[in-house]
Formats: sequence, C-alpha cells, structure tokens
Amino acid sequence: MQATTCHLPATIIYGENSFLQVGVEAAKLGSKALIISDAVMERLGNVERAQALLKKSGIPSYSYLGVATEPTDTYVYEALELFRTKGCNVIVSIGGGSCIDTAKAVAVLAANGGSIDEYMNGRTIARKGAVPLIALPTTGGTGSEATDATVITNTDTNVKMMIKQQAFMPRTAIVDPVLTKSTPKHITAATGIDALTHALEAYISKKAHPFTDGLALSAMERIFHYLLTAYKDGNDMKARHEMLYGSLLAGMAFSNSSVCLVHGMSRPIGALFHVPHGVSNAMLLPVVLEYTKESCKERLASIGRVLFPGKSGEGTETLANAVVEEIVALCAKVDIPTLPDWGVQEEAFMPMLSKMADDALESGSPQNNPRVPSKRELIELYEALFQQKPAVFH
Repeated sequence: MQATTCHLPATIIYGENSFLQVGVEAAKLGSKALIISDAVMERLGNVERAQALLKKSGIPSYSYLGVATEPTDTYVYEALELFRTKGCNVIVSIGGGSCIDTAKAVAVLAANGGSIDEYMNGRTIARKGAVPLIALPTTGGTGSEATDATVITNTDTNVKMMIKQQAFMPRTAIVDPVLTKSTPKHITAATGIDALTHALEAYISKKAHPFTDGLALSAMERIFHYLLTAYKDGNDMKARHEMLYGSLLAGMAFSNSSVCLVHGMSRPIGALFHVPHGVSNAMLLPVVLEYTKESCKERLASIGRVLFPGKSGEGTETLANAVVEEIVALCAKVDIPTLPDWGVQEEAFMPMLSKMADDALESGSPQNNPRVPSKRELIELYEALFQQKPAVFH
C-alpha cells in the first residue's frame, strides 16, 4: 500500500454539553474572538451562550451573524472586515456547514491575504497557518468541523468553489449532540443524507485507503440505522448522538479520501438554483448510485455486509443491489424532495445543463468516482434527475 497522509483537527471534544468548554478552549488559542454564526443560532440563544462562556474565560467577543444562505464570498469578506476591524485573533463558529465553511475561509484569508477565489484548484496555496478556528456543528450532517475543505459561492461567476487545503482545517472541533436537538425535520433529513453521501463516496472513491475505509463504514452504519429515528423524533438523544458522531466520522473519512460524483454534480445546482447542499446531494444520490453501481459492486457489497449482517452470506450482486435499493428507500422515507418540488422550473434548468456539466467537471470530484462520466453523460444524468427517471446513455 502506498503511503497516505491523514489530517484531522488538533483537538476534538465530543459529548453532551461539551459546548460548555468553548471559553476554555478559546483562551488557549487567542485573546479576542469573532463569533461567526447566523440569525437562527442567535434566536436559539446559542450565540449569547457562547459570548457568556467566552467572557467567563476572559475572552471579549464580537459576532458576525450574516450567514443567511449557503456561504458566499460576500459573507466571507464581511466577516473578514469585522475580524480585522475589531482586532480579533481567534474565531468561533456555531452553526451548520454554511457558518463553519464561512469561518474557514475567513481564518485562512485573515492569515494569508488575497481573495477566496484565488485558492480554488490550488492556484494560491496558504503558506501560513490559519487563524485558530473552533467549530461547533449544530446539524448532524456536513462534518465540516473535521475537514480541510470549504465550499464558497463566487457571486460574480455563480460557481460553487470547492477549495481543499490543509490550512482550512479547524484547530478545534467541539461536537455536542445537544446542539442538534433544535434541527428541523427537513434539515435533519437533508444533512443526514449528506453525511451518508460523504461516507459512501469516501468509501467508493478512487482515493480511498484503509484509514478512511474504517471511518466511512462506521459512519454509514450509524447514519443508516439512526437517521429515520432522528427525523421522526428530534428529541431522541441516542439518535442525535449517533447521527452527529456518524457525521464527524464521515467528515474525517472524505477529507482524507475524497468525495465523488454526487458532490461534483451537486455544487452547480446549489450555485445556480440555490438548492441547499444537503438537499441537492440527497436528490442526486439515488441517480448517481444507479449510474455508478456496476463499477463498484464489490465495494457496495462490503457496505451491505456492514449494514445488513443477516445477509452477509449473500452474493456480491445481491448485496450491492440491496445497498442501492435501501438507500433509495431511506431517501423516500425522509421525504427528500425533487427539483420541481423545490420550485426549480424546467425552462430554467434545461438551458443550464452544459454549464452545470462543465462546472461539475472543473471541480475535480467526478474524476474520483469509480465510473467517470463524460460531459454528455453528466448532461443526461442532470436530465434524469429533473425528470425522475433512469438515465439512458447513447
């Protein structure tokens, strides 16, 4: 086996009420904090709690709460300006992947300068360590607290920029299942399928290796068996624990392996039609699994032996098909919408097929898929997604 390199946060604190340690951890890293969050977290009182915990540890803080959609370069520059104006030297991010991804970009730019688009595809490499970032996820889905990637929409080009460099890894992840209790059902569903996609793609990726395999399989086992429970009863702390822990494992897995075709196709949909990342991933997963299945049957069968131990003696074909069928069924059970359900109009979607295919390929993620699509195949997959029918390739 070739040598592999694994990157993780320097500190991971996991468990109920671990949020209470945010002030102590921040005091180890800086003396003045910028909190990057959103209006929902403010309304729930989590921003005020963080401010109080920071103050208790002698850390004054300021708050940027402008993350109102998936992260854009506008949010990044607004938060960066506040960080610099107030003389902050540590960042605390509370929220879903949008808040954490915004904070990652601010942390890197504050230390290295430049504009965020310059870092896409490695055109600019962060030579200095980022400003210390403490990430506190509030959804059991993105795993962003444990990844060295950020996804930021360029508002000039309408491209979701997937930027992956070691400098984007948070310094500390505080992972508290209690923070996820407030997650609405539809977000629990979308982020849960997103986390399942992270783990599955990390496992079938061409860049997978034994370290990521173990993380990915453990993540899938937890998420597959507990997502529906968390969706039906958000106060079930056992389910919330398993989902958040599964999301954390999945984040570590794909950050050290890679994501694949689902993510490559998902980003253009989000950039052009403002479908949240988790939702578009969940929409795409059944379509992409059907397309990819024949090229990774052995890997899918290995997943099947973990998810369905009672069927472990079944043949490869049977197990691979069972994984695909059961994941498709899970998406239906948690009411994942279609593009038309989301309000995307056919007359708006179809003219953008070529751009979406180009942007997906430019991201690099489809090239990690067991079956690598051509531009023509990507277009047909997007058409099949919209029309909710199997893709037919010519």
